[in-house]
Amino acid sequence: MEITYLGHSAFRLRGKDVTVVTDPFPPAIGFSMGQPQAHIVTISHYSPNHSFFEGVTGEPRRIDGPGEYEVQDLLIAGIATSYEPFKGTTNTAYVFRFDDLVVCHLGDVNGSLQDSRVEEIGSIDVLLVPVGGGTVLGPSQAANVIHQLEPSIVIPMHYKLEGANVDGMEPVEHFCREVGLKEVVPEPKLTANRSSLPSEVRVVVLEHKRV
Repeated sequence: MEITYLGHSAFRLRGKDVTVVTDPFPPAIGFSMGQPQAHIVTISHYSPNHSFFEGVTGEPRRIDGPGEYEVQDLLIAGIATSYEPFKGTTNTAYVFRFDDLVVCHLGDVNGSLQDSRVEEIGSIDVLLVPVGGGTVLGPSQAANVIHQLEPSIVIPMHYKLEGANVDGMEPVEHFCREVGLKEVVPEPKLTANRSSLPSEVRVVVLEHKRV
């Protein structure tokens, strides 16, 4: 499968027969994600920078909360990680079973996961994790959540990006230092399958770009 970073918490996840866009954002954030096409759009929560559904083309199916879903043979589990009284779920993490890989997008997680949530998420291969601090996990908290979930590949998201109109976030280099990655060389995309998974946790920083 192929993973492309569109910026903020938005990714394009492309499997053999299905494409997903996660947490699409509007141009008002300070840069554009282009006009990605997808079969499915997942929304972790309804803040403007995570729910710009109309920015995705292709008449996608919208998934915006906890539950079990199957779209074009892709199995998706939405897992509530936080609640507020009278409002219900305030963040949904998603687990995607792509081809022979399992990918988890954590949305706006802002603290360690409860054991029950770790159990619901289960065994994953690729983790998309917020690392910029402020309203989401900071570098050390993100490192702790990675330890909880034990993925093979970690892709950071929701950190300070040049041109973004989002305050209070740290650059990705702070997270990389926290996990012992000395040199940060962003890659244009990640292409992975079961046989290519590393034996130890690998952190992959992706270039953010429109598609």
